Amino acid sequence: MPHFDDILRPEALNSRLTASNKKQLFQRVSEIAASAYGLDEHVVFERLMERERLGSTGFGAGVAIPHAKLDDLSTMSAVVVLLEEPVAFDAVDGLPVDLVFALLSPVDSGADHLKTLARVSRYLRNERHMARLRGAGSDEALFALLAGDEARDAA
Repeated sequence: MPHFDDILRPEALNSRLTASNKKQLFQRVSEIAASAYGLDEHVVFERLMERERLGSTGFGAGVAIPHAKLDDLSTMSAVVVLLEEPVAFDAVDGLPVDLVFALLSPVDSGADHLKTLARVSRYLRNERHMARLRGAGSDEALFALLAGDEARDAA
C-alpha cells in the first residue's frame, strides 16, 4: 500500500472543504499550504494557476492533481482536500472534481517531481483507494489512509 507520509503533514489536509469554483479551490489549497509548510500563500496560488492555464490537472473520476514548483520549498510537499460539493474543473472526462491532491515541489526537483506525480497518479487511479479516501469522515482518518497508518488505527 503506497503511503505519502514523506510529503504530507496532518495539518495539510481538509476532509470537508467548500469552494464554489476552481479559483476559490486553489485559494483554499494555497491557504492550507501556507499554514502547513510556511509558504507564501500568494506565490502558491499564482504557481498553481499558472500551471492550470497550461491545461487542466483534472485527470478524471472526480480527481485533480494540481502541481507547482516553488522557489522557497526545500522538499516535496502535498495538500489533500475532499470537497463537500464537486467543482467544475475542465477534467479530461468532463466530470467535476471532489478530491484534490496538490503537489508542491522545489524548483530543481526535476525527476523527483515526475516520480512523485506518477506515484500519486497511480494511487488515485485505484478505485478502492478512492472509495476509502472519499469515505474518510475526518481529517485524521484521511491522514491515516494517506500516511499508511490505517492498519494501526483500525485496530
